[in-house]
Amino acid sequence: MDRVLYGREAVLQRTGLAARLIGLGGEGFARVPYEHGDDPPVVVFTGGRGMGKTALLKQLRTTYKLATPLALVDCARIEPPADHGPGWTEVTGALAELAVQLSPRVTGAKPVQFPRLSLGLVAVASTGWTQEDEERAQRDLQRLGPVLSTVDATKGAATNWVTKVLTKLAATFADAAAPLAGLLAEATVETVLEEVFGRVQQRSESWYGAYRNAGGRGKAGLQQLAVDFEQGGRRRREAEDFLVAALVEDLGQAYKGLTRVGTRRGRPVLLLDNAHGELGRRLVEPILRARHDGRRDKVVVFAASRLREHEGLRHAHRLRLPETAHRAAAPRGGDVTSGILAVDLTPLSPAQTQAAFDRLDPSGLTPPDLARGVHRLTGGRPLGVMLLGQAAAEAPRAVRPRLTPGALLDLTVELREDAPPVAVAPALLGALLPQPRTEPFTVLAAAHDEESARLLARTRLHTESRDGDMALQVRDRLRAEDWPEGPEHFVADPLLRALLLHRLRFGDADHPHHAAWRAVHETLHAHYRRDADLPYRLFHELALGRVEGAVSHLRATFPEPDVVGWLGRLRFVASAPYPRDPHAAGPDPRRAVALGQQAPGRLPDGLDAESTALHLSVRRLLHAVWLLTDPLALPDDEVTEKLAHELRQLSGRHLTGNSPLWDAATHWPRDIHAWRRPSLPPGREDGV
Repeated sequence: MDRVLYGREAVLQRTGLAARLIGLGGEGFARVPYEHGDDPPVVVFTGGRGMGKTALLKQLRTTYKLATPLALVDCARIEPPADHGPGWTEVTGALAELAVQLSPRVTGAKPVQFPRLSLGLVAVASTGWTQEDEERAQRDLQRLGPVLSTVDATKGAATNWVTKVLTKLAATFADAAAPLAGLLAEATVETVLEEVFGRVQQRSESWYGAYRNAGGRGKAGLQQLAVDFEQGGRRRREAEDFLVAALVEDLGQAYKGLTRVGTRRGRPVLLLDNAHGELGRRLVEPILRARHDGRRDKVVVFAASRLREHEGLRHAHRLRLPETAHRAAAPRGGDVTSGILAVDLTPLSPAQTQAAFDRLDPSGLTPPDLARGVHRLTGGRPLGVMLLGQAAAEAPRAVRPRLTPGALLDLTVELREDAPPVAVAPALLGALLPQPRTEPFTVLAAAHDEESARLLARTRLHTESRDGDMALQVRDRLRAEDWPEGPEHFVADPLLRALLLHRLRFGDADHPHHAAWRAVHETLHAHYRRDADLPYRLFHELALGRVEGAVSHLRATFPEPDVVGWLGRLRFVASAPYPRDPHAAGPDPRRAVALGQQAPGRLPDGLDAESTALHLSVRRLLHAVWLLTDPLALPDDEVTEKLAHELRQLSGRHLTGNSPLWDAATHWPRDIHAWRRPSLPPGREDGV
């Protein structure tokens, strides 16, 4: 069943970006006028993990696989065959896979053949063969069977041609003073041409006459190709680039001379996932260079890059996804990379998140604000929205009315029908941060900046690495994954930080002690000893479940003239992660405190009646802000009204700064209802 990709209509709709580049509408494959004529850009979808790049490429494959030649390759998952020879590289492996996927028959057209690419792969496969290792040559040749089958399915699938190649190689070894890549390539190519290629396909050999030093002679070009490939370095890159050109040329030949019934109706499509790595660039750059030099082709390339600021995109024309719905301008400039259209995948909107939840769980039993709360937590990251939406749909019916974003992280979800359900939080964290060891990230997620992260690395992670500063290693890995950076948290992305803190809290299965959580926050609490660092110390006290220190400080400093600074400290301290218990039933404990429904316990000594009233008011206000701004909780109208009431009451208590408090009583509830962080000064639009 096709996935519903909310917010991706700009690419997938009937006249969307894909249809205009491929020339076919997604439904019914009606013809669509080509955008950019015979010079389409390479489209690169950019976005971090969980932004839906892979899902979008897979949906493009599902939509067009029966209409036009198409192949999807994950450039990060080209697995080397066991005991391969030196003639295999990631580039040759990817090209072979692309050819096999592109070759099958599609509606109204015969299969695509790849004679030029086959000859090139055969030539470079011979690199490094020796007379003493006939088995390796045999294995390498047999692996080329699927590619040769695109030329002749019957002959390519047979194995007798392999035996004849080996026989000719033996004679070549006997006649040569030393095994040379060019001679082996010539012997191998000659036999393949005789045994697999028909008379028409044999002419494809002449295409290699354009290779370096070939002088128009195809055999000489293939020999030189093998020699360059064996040499490595720059020469190997030139040989691999020519093999990419061979794939493109074979695709172009499949579109020539088709004027009667059976004419191909759409351009061929290459889908390259994780193309920001070296392999992706090695496949895309030869196409870009050829187009920059004026050589046109029929290939539509959609690639995905996890990195937006990538060297290969330095001169790309950039658009946001919605801007490509009807037209996608991509003017070619003087640089090769100007042939790229970089399309930034945008997060899902709140409305799209709600639509996803409604589709996943039409029962409507979950809280009305749950989808919006998930949007706040995930920032609209599609992977997070879909996984948490699925978890809500699969939750027991009796549990659904009480669900919160935090409760969703505690659930399990069935990702595959043939596998047992998995825990939501670890599954989502593993998808967003696929690292062999997540403990360093988990510990450092509690840090505020590089200084506090280094402290945690020295005290809590001293056995993790002997290769330098672990905090800087984690920072660099997050940057390499294109995670955002921010001023208040070492791990700035709210969803990633929430998942890592969830693991810190519950990963050691040490309920109710939560030893790892306590150790990390106690370390940071002890670190912030200076008076100027007091808000940080109080932040970690709240994370440890100790509230009275923050209440006392806020009460004692309330009369000071800098009321906006006081509100900022309140907001910062109340942003501390709440020390939740797993699968806790019933209302959030902070709610009763915020509403004044829970006895305060022992009050500090020496308070008079007025100070006591102020202390209790601040205590209620702190818990209200703590609850209402928690991304793992849901807003509460009654608590929001209580928040406004407490701020108005405090406004009347302050001798000089009552205006900011009164404004906060008006604007902070508005910010909360709009799912924004409480603004400072109250009412400031950017919420700083």
